[in-house]
Amino acid sequence: MKKLLFILAAALIGFQSQAQESTFNSGNVVFNAGIGFGTALYRGVGYRSTLPPVSISGEYGLMEDFITEKMTLGIGGYLGFASSKFTSTFGNEEWGYKYNYTVIGVRGAVHYPLVDKLDTYGGLMISYNAVSVKEVGEVPVGNSSESGRVGFSAYVGGRYYFSEHFAGMAELGYGIAYLNLGIAYKL
Repeated sequence: MKKLLFILAAALIGFQSQAQESTFNSGNVVFNAGIGFGTALYRGVGYRSTLPPVSISGEYGLMEDFITEKMTLGIGGYLGFASSKFTSTFGNEEWGYKYNYTVIGVRGAVHYPLVDKLDTYGGLMISYNAVSVKEVGEVPVGNSSESGRVGFSAYVGGRYYFSEHFAGMAELGYGIAYLNLGIAYKL
């Protein structure tokens, strides 16, 4: 992870002479809402998504000129949710399991303006990933459970501002999905 951050910082420093005006600065607060595409959660034969991966996040601009001029450090929170269902038929009865997956995390990101009106960033997240499983129908072998674990992930993203407050958002990495597309609002 340290190597990834170093490479990201070095690449951003290399773009310093071409950088545009910052769109994310110290004191800014931005909220994102997105829908996810490409997930490793409960997929395959018999599985279907009952709620696609969705996420919301918020970020606060903590420090400007973090590593280099125009680079801003941001911190914030993340909440993601997805749900899927596995079903099968046993005799005339349909049975299966419903899975709910929740990610609650804290994120830190460095922002650097590469293009006018585009807030580009990369960061790390530490999260608690919880899953619950519930029976659906008459399950031949009963099984309901809950579990959770701590997770770590890295991501890169961008927010293109159409106006002073509204932006389109895209993030690549892993939270609730590999790719999140959505909208952002800056207070």
